[in-house]
Amino acid sequence: MNESDCLCGGDGGGDFTGFAAAVFPELDIGRFHAAYYRVLEAFADGRIRRLIVTVPPQHGKSLGASTLLPAYMLGRDPDLRIAVASYSASLANRFNKRVQRIMDSPEYCVRFPETSIKRAGARSDYVRTADRVEVVGHAGELMSVGRGGSLTGNRVDVFILDDLYKDAMEANSPVIRENCWEWYTSVVRTRMHNASRELIVFTRWHEEDLIGTLMKREGYVRLERWEQLERPVEEGWLSLNFEAVKRSPATEIDPRLEGEPLWPQRHSASLLEEKRSLDPLRFECMYQGRPSAACGLLYGDRFATYDVLPKDIVRCGNYTDTADTGDDYLCSVCYAVDSAGRIYVTDTVYSREGMEITEQLVAQMLQGAGSCDVLVESNNGGRGFARALSRACPALPVGWFCQSANKEARILSNSSAVLRNVAMPEDWKRRWPEFAHHLITYRRVFRTNRWHDAPDVLTGIVEREVFSLLQKKIRALSFAR
Repeated sequence: MNESDCLCGGDGGGDFTGFAAAVFPELDIGRFHAAYYRVLEAFADGRIRRLIVTVPPQHGKSLGASTLLPAYMLGRDPDLRIAVASYSASLANRFNKRVQRIMDSPEYCVRFPETSIKRAGARSDYVRTADRVEVVGHAGELMSVGRGGSLTGNRVDVFILDDLYKDAMEANSPVIRENCWEWYTSVVRTRMHNASRELIVFTRWHEEDLIGTLMKREGYVRLERWEQLERPVEEGWLSLNFEAVKRSPATEIDPRLEGEPLWPQRHSASLLEEKRSLDPLRFECMYQGRPSAACGLLYGDRFATYDVLPKDIVRCGNYTDTADTGDDYLCSVCYAVDSAGRIYVTDTVYSREGMEITEQLVAQMLQGAGSCDVLVESNNGGRGFARALSRACPALPVGWFCQSANKEARILSNSSAVLRNVAMPEDWKRRWPEFAHHLITYRRVFRTNRWHDAPDVLTGIVEREVFSLLQKKIRALSFAR
C-alpha cells in the first residue's frame, strides 16, 4: 500500500492499516497483520465495544494494539480518554512513550493536524509524562498503568489491556490471578461508562486467567466472518484467536490451511514444531491460545520414557484405529511388551490423510517393525483397512474386531492404567509432535476434547495387553482350584 492510498485529509487519516504503514515504515504487514488491523479498525470505529484477541508471542500483537491503535484513535477523536494497562507500570509506560513518538512524527501531523501533544520540555498547561500525555486543545489523553495501579478520578473511554501476566509463574499463581481479577473489577470497570470500549490482547498462559474468567462469566462469540464486525454483540465479548499453527477449521477472517503458520516469514512451520516439541502443553497455551490447567488434564506430561528397550521383550504388537470421520486421525501404534507386562511404544503413524495414503504409511511401519501381531478396530472401514494390511504384509498376522464399548468410559476409567503401564521413547515429543500434544493436552472433561484418537489407541493397547492377560490369569487360577 503506497502513501497516496493512506492520505485522505477529510476522512480521518485513512484506514488503520494504511496509517500504520505510513507512521511505521519498517512495519511488515503480512496476511495475518492485515486481518488483525482490520479488526482493530472496527474497534476504533466503535463497531466493536468489547473485543478479545489472543495472539502468539513475537507476532506484533502489542505494536498493533498498544502502540499504533491509541495514536490512531486519538488522531480520529482527540477528545478520547484512553488507558493502556499491562503487567507492570514500566511496560505500560513504554507503550505510552512509543505512542508519543508516533504522535510527534511529521507523518502523523500530516494525517491528523488537529491532534497534537505538548512538545518535550516545553512549558504549557498540558501534561506530558511517561505515564500520561494530554492532547492540546482537547479533552483527550493517554494514560498508562500497571496491574494493581490506580486511576483514581479518571474517566476512561477506551481501555486496552495488554498481557496482564508477566510469565507462566504469575499466571499459574492463584493469588496473582485473584489479585488481577480484583484489580480489574475495582479499577478498570469502575472507570468506565455506558459507551466505554474494552480491548484485551493477550498471550494466553492459563485457562483461569482474566480472559478465561470473563468468557465464563459474561459469555463470548467467536469472530469468524467479516460481517460480524457490522453487527455488534450486544452482550458479552467478541473473541478472536490467532493460532501460531492452524489447527481449527478455516474461517473468513483466518482462511489458512491446516498446518500453515501464522507469520511464516518470521516463524516458520519447522521452527514452531521445534518449540512445540520442547513443551507441548506450554505451546498449546501460548502459541495456540488453548490453555489447560495441569489439574484438568487426564495424562499431562506424566508419561514414563525409556532410552533403550529392555532385553526381556516377550512379544511385539500393533494396534490400529482408523479415522471415524474425515476430521479424525488414523492412529496406529507399534509397541513391545516385556516379561513384566510393561508396554514400550516403538513407532506410530498419526495422520488425517485418506486411507489410500495411511494404508501405505502403516504398511511401511509394520514392514520395518518385524514380527508383531496386528489388531485393527473394524469400525468405520477398519475391516477393509485390515485386509489391505494383510495383502501388503502377508507374513504378519492381522486381525480385526468391532469396538462396542463406550469410548468416553474406556478412556477415562483406564487413564491411570495407561500411565502406569505405557512408556514412550525419550524423544517421542520430537518424533511424533501431534500425537504427543494430543495426549499431553487431553482433558478430563471428555466433551472439551476435539480429538480422542491417540488416547483411544493407548487405552486399547492396555486393554489388550494388561487386562486381557489379567483375565487369563484369573481364569487359570479358577480352573486350578
